Amino acid sequence: MAKIKVLEKEIAVHTLQDVDYICITDMARYKDAERTDYIIQNWLRNRNTIEFLGIWEQLNNPDFKPIEFDGFRKQAGLNSFSLTAKRWIETTNAIGLKSKAGRYGGTYAQKDIAFEFASWISVEFKLYLIKEFQRLKDDERKQLGWDIRRNLTKINYRIHTDAIKENLIPPKLTPRQTNLIYASEADVLNMALFGMTAKEWRDSHPGEKGNIRDYANVSQLVCLSNLENLNALFIQEKAPQSERLRKLNQIAIQQMKLLTDDSRIKRLEDGDK
Repeated sequence: MAKIKVLEKEIAVHTLQDVDYICITDMARYKDAERTDYIIQNWLRNRNTIEFLGIWEQLNNPDFKPIEFDGFRKQAGLNSFSLTAKRWIETTNAIGLKSKAGRYGGTYAQKDIAFEFASWISVEFKLYLIKEFQRLKDDERKQLGWDIRRNLTKINYRIHTDAIKENLIPPKLTPRQTNLIYASEADVLNMALFGMTAKEWRDSHPGEKGNIRDYANVSQLVCLSNLENLNALFIQEKAPQSERLRKLNQIAIQQMKLLTDDSRIKRLEDGDK
């Protein structure tokens, strides 16, 4: 559950199975904080709303019930007609609207429908809603990109540490001695790829938070993940650390050239077309 602020009103955003739903109950508070249910029902009884909801469901929901939808469409606009979100959902098997109970309860609408509701409330409100929703999605994509970059370094982490544990750590070492061996092997990778140890990086970047790998780009993290796997293999083959470092450095240079060669990447992409 996320929150965005639109014209000083907090709006909840809920993602369900990769579909974004925006709380139109929160949005209705912009129009009248005391009568949100009435506002939503008033919007739902509108013929244009029923038409929009029905078309959206037909495009996105194979289980939508068109006969029941026709019944609502024929009644829409009559003085005697009223409709709630719950009734619409249960009668037509709709998925564009959701009724949610609990702490963040209310009526939620898929983003396209929510934007339509925002238009009904206020054109200004809709424009600010779209802007803040897009800002939320951009922030999420940035965070996802960071998570992917960080996770790349973890792909072969277990393989690497297991190889160190099984082949390089003698029995009955203290935890401190064990950690020193792990750190030493981590610095083998740091030296092979970055040309410096973790301590050398910290000494040359006073005041910086994190470590050398936190500031690596995607290409470096892809290469680092590969080096972890290769170093685990070299350790199992009983290669001495100095020899492993030399080999890993040569491989790192070769892989980084390939990963950062834009012209080569473009040729590969053109070849796939």
